[in-house]
Amino acid sequence: MANSPAVACVVLAHEDPAHVRRLIEALDPFPVFLHCDARTPDDVWAAMTADLPARVRLLPRMRTGWARWENVAAEVEGYRAALAETDVSHVAVLTGSDYPLGNPAELTALLEANHGTSFLGVHPLPWSEWGRGGGLPRLRFPHWAWRKHMIRVPVPRRLPRGVTPAGGSQLKVLAREHADAVVRAVDTRPDLVRFWQRVWIADETFVPSVLWTESLTPGFRQAHLPHSLWWIGWDGSAMKSPPWLTIADAGRLFQWRTQPVAEAREVPQLFARKFSTDRSSELLDLVDAAFGLRPTRPERVAAEVVPS
Repeated sequence: MANSPAVACVVLAHEDPAHVRRLIEALDPFPVFLHCDARTPDDVWAAMTADLPARVRLLPRMRTGWARWENVAAEVEGYRAALAETDVSHVAVLTGSDYPLGNPAELTALLEANHGTSFLGVHPLPWSEWGRGGGLPRLRFPHWAWRKHMIRVPVPRRLPRGVTPAGGSQLKVLAREHADAVVRAVDTRPDLVRFWQRVWIADETFVPSVLWTESLTPGFRQAHLPHSLWWIGWDGSAMKSPPWLTIADAGRLFQWRTQPVAEAREVPQLFARKFSTDRSSELLDLVDAAFGLRPTRPERVAAEVVPS
């Protein structure tokens, strides 16, 4: 179709239905494939999903959670649905606490100019930034997650045959053929699924490993830009998760987003995280006004209040 959207968005959510619905509005006109954690209370689920626009599809609910394989399973089901139901060139994976930092036209232009190219950093393991062992112990030892604690069985195991281990962020934009390769790996390599069900924080290694393995995703290494499209508000303190963004972060967010793209950052960062309704509404109003998001909503503020 001549006017088909450039990207489908897989949104993985578990709370804050008001923000999730705001995110969906801001992603208009892109199709959205929404997964809500099966552990989410029924009233939250109802508030998140009632009367959604026709471009939103609901994915089968799984019990996702911190460091669990089911996060990967939900992501893959999003790819599967997006590939089956749309003819988009790319599929983006977002969490329910993300938000765009650019309008749909800007994202569409970027993706149309990079047809067949994925946007994510992939780091072959061992990777020095992942501490002792460079991330390989995540794979070599079986793991369980219990109440946000890691349980490691200190009995080493062999890595799956023919796989080149790699790591990276769960947040990514994949070219259609690369998303298809991930789905195909899940469907044809049950040994990978069994293995990664006991990998620590599997959503940071399964998809990167499939993509980086030449036999599973031929040509990926030459067909991706190793740059994230996400701005994350790390503040230099030691934290397991990014900090929540508030109106106090407006200056550095807009300074980063509006400065010319440097040579070391070849593409603009068109998403950011983490946002919530309680903490971030004022900042999100500024973002909407600056980038023309949700233009029909009455709560938009004047664009001239956005820092230059």
